[in-house]
Amino acid sequence: MLLVGCGALGCVLADALVRAGVGSLRIVDRDFVELSNLQRQVLFSEQDVAEHLPKVIAAERRLRQINSQVEIQPCVADVDFSNLDELARDVHLILDGTDNFEVRYLINDVSLETGIPWIFTGCTGSSGQVMPIFPGQSPCLRCLMPFPPPPGTTETCDTAGVLGPAIGMLASFQAAQALKILAGHREQLEPRLTLIDAWAGTFRHIDLSQLQNSRSCPACHGGERLWRNGHQRAASTVLCGRNSVQISPPEKVSFHLPDLARKLSSSGLVTSNRFLVRLTLQDTSAASENPENPTEITIFPDGRAIIRGTSDPAVARSLYSRYVGG
Repeated sequence: MLLVGCGALGCVLADALVRAGVGSLRIVDRDFVELSNLQRQVLFSEQDVAEHLPKVIAAERRLRQINSQVEIQPCVADVDFSNLDELARDVHLILDGTDNFEVRYLINDVSLETGIPWIFTGCTGSSGQVMPIFPGQSPCLRCLMPFPPPPGTTETCDTAGVLGPAIGMLASFQAAQALKILAGHREQLEPRLTLIDAWAGTFRHIDLSQLQNSRSCPACHGGERLWRNGHQRAASTVLCGRNSVQISPPEKVSFHLPDLARKLSSSGLVTSNRFLVRLTLQDTSAASENPENPTEITIFPDGRAIIRGTSDPAVARSLYSRYVGG
């Protein structure tokens, strides 16, 4: 099984499935553990924050303590069109633990191309939705929404926040659906979208069976794979609720982290482990938007970086170019 994302949803999913004794679980996430995560990301602790651990590494450590018989495969990576096919190799189900539509549409493309079912799940504020997708047998994400909602038209975790118990409800419901599929009872899952609001205490189903008979979907019936082919993608990503931007180089690179740490040591405070290098800037001209929280540049071996202290992609790209290069 492949779990894409090890944030709030992903933590509850991984915990439930490992406790249930799934045979193997491959977990992919691009991020590291921060103090603000602990309000809702139940696998992590303050010790993980202090050690600057990537989320999947901290999750693996915790999950092995829960059930050592489950094979955990942690992957510190940013899921994109260049690697999802390989990450999904030999799995029977893909679970959505992400926080952005771009990756969800990519998962949808790969699912349609490979025939691997997946479960779409999202949560903001106190509510969210869950939808199992079986390629060729049920509506896909693009049947429901041909394209992602335009910016500013939907709530985000920045504008609406995230209620911890809502995450638990949605992820637990998703985990129950996953267990039905893994146990061979997919016939018990109907083609419908389930809407859950933890604060209002409501639980609704929307029947999507009519979409299944429509031939208007550009992906199901037109064979369009915009995200899998790399035609729809972004080089920078604003991370929800983090005042951070992720920068990805146009081509994959490979950094030797000890050499990079030495190179950056004259630019500020450098901390590192075998997974990442972090530069905390001392240069006041590169100060963050909030002086009380200095700018931090966290760089991974594949050249990807998360710049904390700005939500402006242009500023983040400038800092990346100045300190990392390219």
